[in-house]
Amino acid sequence: MSLFVGRATELGALGSELDLVRQSGGARFVWMRGRRRVGKSRLVQEFCDRSRVRYCFYQAPRRSRADALADLVDAVSESSLPAASAFEGASYNSWGTALRAAVQGVSASEPAIIVIDELPYLTELDTGFAADLQRAWDRTLDAAPILLVCVGSDVRMMDVLVGERSPLHGRPTREMRIDPLSPAAVGRITHASSAAEAFDRYLVVGGFPLLAASWPRAAGMREFLAEALRDDQTPFATTALRIMASEFERELQARNVIEAIGHGESAHGRIQSRSGVKGNTLTDALQVLVDAKRLVARDLPFAAPPGKTAAKYTVADPYIRFWLRFVGPHIDELSRGRSDLVVERIMRDWSAYRGHAVEPVVREGLERLLADVVLSERLGGARHVGSWWRRDHAVEVDLVGADAPEPSRVAFIGSIKWRENEPLAASEMRDLAGKRAAVPGAESAKLLAVSRAGVREHLGADATFGPAELLSAW
Repeated sequence: MSLFVGRATELGALGSELDLVRQSGGARFVWMRGRRRVGKSRLVQEFCDRSRVRYCFYQAPRRSRADALADLVDAVSESSLPAASAFEGASYNSWGTALRAAVQGVSASEPAIIVIDELPYLTELDTGFAADLQRAWDRTLDAAPILLVCVGSDVRMMDVLVGERSPLHGRPTREMRIDPLSPAAVGRITHASSAAEAFDRYLVVGGFPLLAASWPRAAGMREFLAEALRDDQTPFATTALRIMASEFERELQARNVIEAIGHGESAHGRIQSRSGVKGNTLTDALQVLVDAKRLVARDLPFAAPPGKTAAKYTVADPYIRFWLRFVGPHIDELSRGRSDLVVERIMRDWSAYRGHAVEPVVREGLERLLADVVLSERLGGARHVGSWWRRDHAVEVDLVGADAPEPSRVAFIGSIKWRENEPLAASEMRDLAGKRAAVPGAESAKLLAVSRAGVREHLGADATFGPAELLSAW
């Protein structure tokens, strides 16, 4: 199965930009951001190969200005650009001079693509790079028949570099965010036999294309894990390690905090106890994880009015959440050849883990489905989906739907039961109905049932959803 399942929209967007270069004879500037390991570089490389035009792919290094320029010279000299031969043995002392030379010889009839991958690396040791690129764009590149594609995994820095105070503000002609693959795409890549199986596999490999593609066609969960965790050097074992090492090179406290959240702690006090990070240091670490790294989601009780306290924190990416729960704490067992212990632990705890891990995925799927006006009206006009819990967690509701992010009333409440074979029962719906009085604004809310194994007859729900309906949201 192709790694580019689920990437048709992104490939089409890049193709449209290249078409505009051909039509106008001038440049286009794509600014591409996305989490590490979601396949940005592979996507752009695939686009370059499919486009059948001359291109240069420059992998930016974390090195000094002089060394980075030398690497650019090497990349151009090894590329298919018309200027390649002129770069052999050449040297440049400025980005503007090098980039102007790189686009020599391109024409409207033969446009070119220039890719700068991991662009934020160039700004770490060279604070003037953004201004240099802006001047080169304004003076030369903008009028050349090229497609410039700048790629970065540091999402926050990529946002800053095109922000209002940046020299590059207003220069990109298209901004693209490359998200992890959807559950539906993961299901297709892993040859899942059902929608329920597609969700299971998504909860293990997340939206990472290379991990999804490593799932053998006929393998079940145990077979996949036995191979994926055969030692501590497999891609499944090392991808999260590399992400953590890159993201938390200088923020070790944030790493301790995300490990506590990955273990299953979601409340502020319990995160503090497990991580050992306290006070303002914990507040700062959580802010880094939520706002800067976007590796952790912070949710508040969703009701009418919404709760302003008792935030819950969860690891946003399914694969990293799975890895932090089952693999990271036991990497030493993989190192000494006891992957069987890790696999047995996963299989033992999988059902309970899956029941919680699927909840944010279900909420996202429902919110996508509610873009359908007919369904939205059927469910009381709801467009947004969250969850609700009392501060002491004595009462929790998996699904709360409303018409606005800060609603004046609750349209529906719902229950998620993601058991293997046991359908959602009427007694569980009666329990849900009894929670209407606890959720602010939900006195007349409709009742929803979401179940992996279906529902029993005479359930009393206003709407039911199973894996197939939810997967269709993507």
